[in-house]
Amino acid sequence: MHSEQLAAQIEPFDSFWEAPSDIEKGYRTFYEFYKHNYLKHLPGDRDARILAVSCGPGYFLNLLTSEGYRNVFGIDSDAGKIELAKNRNLSCEQQRAFEYLETRTDEFDVIFCEQEINHLTKKEIIEFLRLCHRSLRPGGSIIVHALNGANPITGAEALAQNFDHYNTFTEYTMRQVLEHSGFENVKVFPLNLYVFFKNPLNYVLIALSTLYTLFFRASFILYGKSNKLFTKKIGAAAVKPISEG
Repeated sequence: MHSEQLAAQIEPFDSFWEAPSDIEKGYRTFYEFYKHNYLKHLPGDRDARILAVSCGPGYFLNLLTSEGYRNVFGIDSDAGKIELAKNRNLSCEQQRAFEYLETRTDEFDVIFCEQEINHLTKKEIIEFLRLCHRSLRPGGSIIVHALNGANPITGAEALAQNFDHYNTFTEYTMRQVLEHSGFENVKVFPLNLYVFFKNPLNYVLIALSTLYTLFFRASFILYGKSNKLFTKKIGAAAVKPISEG
């Protein structure tokens, strides 16, 4: 699939769109967000080969190098964002995601997707996950994230608020599409926004979020639903089987 054929053209999938207006501040805030939410899902081996898709100015690459990972690389379709990352001596280059992955086989230990897969149509998601599966080494893992359609407050709005959002996910559908794409050991997890523990307001927001979650959980049970994750966004980590047959 050629990138120019992808549905999202206003906010392309293979470029990072969540950077704040203060780019430099983002290296600090995203460091905390990524460390709290994703570091536990990365391999302990600091020589693992890790690819960040849609790396933007290199926020995730910055976390990886700060945590001692030595074999990391990022791609993004926006030359300006790549230049920002290179100015911080982060390893990356301007590439379109689909075309880049099409030329890789059994190459990476981890593929981390910084852009939400909501920016792809369902058909495009299947193709992207297929390319990631092929590009990973046996036993390698993929980490993705998406807007959570199960959140009663933000779920519907998240789909409508951006012209290039084509779907939302729940923990069930996230697991469903990853298993359909050949991955196993799928772990779906909440993405916590309240990770700035030096700020006292953070603890108030954690308490309120906990109360909301309890209320939503009880309400869903009344309707026979088993949803447990209600954060604005959810992430997932899954593994390419070592032996496939």
